Amino acid sequence: AVLVESLLVLIIVLSVHAAVWDRFSWCSVALAVQAFYVQFKWDRLLQLGGAVFQFRGAANSGLLPASMVIPLLGVVMKERCRAAGIVYFERFGIVVASTGMLLALFLSVLAVGITKPVPTNTCILTGIAGSIIIYTMKHSLTVSEVIEVLEVLLIFVYLSMILLYLLPRCFTPGEALLVLGGVSFVLNQLIKRSLNVIEGKGDPIDFFLLVAVVGVVLLGLFFTVLFIFMDSGTWISSLFFHMMTAVLGLGVIMPWLYRLIQRNPLFWLLQFLFQTQTRLYLLVYWTCLAASACGVVFYQNAKRSSESKKHQASTITRKYFHFIIVATYVPGLIYDRQLLYVAAVLCLAVFIFLEYIRYFRIKPFGQTLRHLLSLFLDERDSGPLILTHIYLLLGMSLPVWLFPRSCAPKGALPGAGALVPYSGVLAVGVGDTVASVFGSTMGEIKWPGTKKTFEGTMTAVFAQIIAVALILIFDSSVNLNSSYAWILASVSLVSLLEAYTTQIDNLLLPLYLQIMLMA
Repeated sequence: AVLVESLLVLIIVLSVHAAVWDRFSWCSVALAVQAFYVQFKWDRLLQLGGAVFQFRGAANSGLLPASMVIPLLGVVMKERCRAAGIVYFERFGIVVASTGMLLALFLSVLAVGITKPVPTNTCILTGIAGSIIIYTMKHSLTVSEVIEVLEVLLIFVYLSMILLYLLPRCFTPGEALLVLGGVSFVLNQLIKRSLNVIEGKGDPIDFFLLVAVVGVVLLGLFFTVLFIFMDSGTWISSLFFHMMTAVLGLGVIMPWLYRLIQRNPLFWLLQFLFQTQTRLYLLVYWTCLAASACGVVFYQNAKRSSESKKHQASTITRKYFHFIIVATYVPGLIYDRQLLYVAAVLCLAVFIFLEYIRYFRIKPFGQTLRHLLSLFLDERDSGPLILTHIYLLLGMSLPVWLFPRSCAPKGALPGAGALVPYSGVLAVGVGDTVASVFGSTMGEIKWPGTKKTFEGTMTAVFAQIIAVALILIFDSSVNLNSSYAWILASVSLVSLLEAYTTQIDNLLLPLYLQIMLMA
């Protein structure tokens, strides 16, 4: 299974660089080859318990698929913005690609360094890949960009040491690279933009995303350290939690956002949300869907109480939430993507805040949330945090957040790139859902080395093609421009990757589909 997963990732890497071959292509291929070898060192360390931190069990290290995501995103972003003539975002894409390669290389060096005896051949491969990457960075980056890449690496190192120690068994090495690498990059971007604020420059919704992500992460770190010294389950601790949340929100996060957007954040947000009648209709519709999702949770818990204390939600039951989130995102993508962007940021902040309340057992809702959500746990929630619903939201939202709007042509978007914001809907909302439902109910032929079925994968591909056809009908901004073969190949590769990967598919699959469609 690991070999097939690695082969699929390598095919995706070669396919992308066949479309956008440049000097970074050699770096990506070298990085992929060395990550393939180092991945087995990580797997061995995980099996023997010598990986320094406690990583999520029942999964391989996932180093190769995770190592290629950020570099490939940077490369395709660079090419798209170069074609549009936007120099600033072209340079930004180069920084993203370089940062991703350096973070992946750091994780590889770490694995090689703690493996005993020292794997000579893998060390040589890592050294060659590192030399190629550093040589390319030397001839591609300015001094300020090199400093920016090193800043992200430094933040990543410290953040990894803190969070992997505080949150054992929550991530595989690959998932840690993706999640903590992304948070490190966002934090660095926020610091950089805060120090170089120019009035009237920059989109407020981009600043809103940066401040929200960094704000909830810093909030979590603060309370994690605080509750080491006091019991979080008491009423006094809970009152202190709510008071400090208000103080940090109103005293740090709001002024920070005010500095960036140069206006009152609350007034701006209210004006933005209720700006048009379409937005009002969408907000009412989304509120109804959120209420229906809560209804599913309460109904399933009532069912557990009447049947058995050991009752767990089935795969099909968990996929109800996939259907609900597809029904949430599709109208937003068609009618108002900016509103969807901001609403997804707000939803992410609420999800993470509720997880803090559950994790710290904050009264009055902490214990209730623990009881309600325990029904929906699976083998991927082996650590102290429940992250699958947050990963689902991220998988649907990242293609919307990471889509380079400034580099998109006006009017109908030509080619497969027009489907980029729909990557989460296609890969997770449609493909993963259909594969799970049909595979678990009608699947008989299993893919070698996995529990996933051939029937599930084929129906997932077929369902995504139907979804693309429906998008063409209902979204006038999409014009595929005869790129159907590339779309079919992209959907098929990502569906096969879903069958073989043991990583969090809600996070990994939309990113790979986005990369393929942007290329």
